[in-house]
Amino acid sequence: MSGKFDWKYEIKDPFYMIDRKLNRDWQSGLVTYPDPAIEILNNEFSKYVIFNASIERLYTGCRWVEGPVWFGDGGYLLFSDIPNNRILKWEESTNTVSEYRNPSNNSNGNYRDRDGHLITCEHLTRRVTKTEYDGTISTLADSFRNSKLNAPNDLVTHKDNSIWFTDPGYGIINNYEGNRSTPELPTAVYRIDATTKQINIVASGLNRPNGLCFSQDYKKLYVSDSGSENPKAIYVYEVSADGKSLDEGSVFVDTGNDSSDGIRCDTDGNLWATSQHDTNSITIYNPSAKPIGRIHLPEVPSNLTFGGVKKNRLFITASQSIYSIYTDATGA
Repeated sequence: MSGKFDWKYEIKDPFYMIDRKLNRDWQSGLVTYPDPAIEILNNEFSKYVIFNASIERLYTGCRWVEGPVWFGDGGYLLFSDIPNNRILKWEESTNTVSEYRNPSNNSNGNYRDRDGHLITCEHLTRRVTKTEYDGTISTLADSFRNSKLNAPNDLVTHKDNSIWFTDPGYGIINNYEGNRSTPELPTAVYRIDATTKQINIVASGLNRPNGLCFSQDYKKLYVSDSGSENPKAIYVYEVSADGKSLDEGSVFVDTGNDSSDGIRCDTDGNLWATSQHDTNSITIYNPSAKPIGRIHLPEVPSNLTFGGVKKNRLFITASQSIYSIYTDATGA
């Protein structure tokens, strides 16, 4: 075939097993099914691809978006526009965006604890916070052993309601996403105990620990190191039986020329990872670290989360915009 889309394809199985050039026309808004931006690298990915579901741009007009978190009880997505110092709210029922919090202290990562509270990493204040039910904001962590945290970046909760967060220091390297400052601590991954509120380091030695997520059974913690070289990598750690510590960890996957930021697991044990600067995609790795699929984007992706009523809608923050696509995967 020739022309604007110039697809080269070989149908091995109806609809899904299609090897073609990924040359979607992002400007016109027209999409041919199956979406040419979805790349199947291995047949394992076919079952997660819905033939007539495409990547949708839900909103644009930010500077650098991050921290998507789904509120199923309200039918909305919150996400951070870090340089613009605000958290925005996209409502599914109206497909509209409004300001949720302004100023936001250059908030980055967002998540929900097991009680439904919004928990957030703030660059400007160099802390992790919880939004109470009445809207007040309380500090969960802002220092470790009498030294300020660098700039908490991303966070998740364990099933015991402990909060795990990364502190790579991106928020203090310039005045764009916070205030330029000298780091007082090495980069690390921390755990906040749900009962004692004690803060401990659970992983160290990574250059820029960034995105993180637990496997569905909470036996593994994945952490992307967006500052790593030789290799650029996502690491995996075994979680102790009591859920309070990690082993020494190992490289889960060498991501090649891509750096990885936000990551999420699905219920089948696959890892969905942002891939920046080379493929500009979401790369899906099976539990054995084999790449089985890619979702290509016209902007650099930063983070992602599953949401929607059935937890099968993937929301992606990418540079200035928010994207989504329905999948046949279910978020863990």
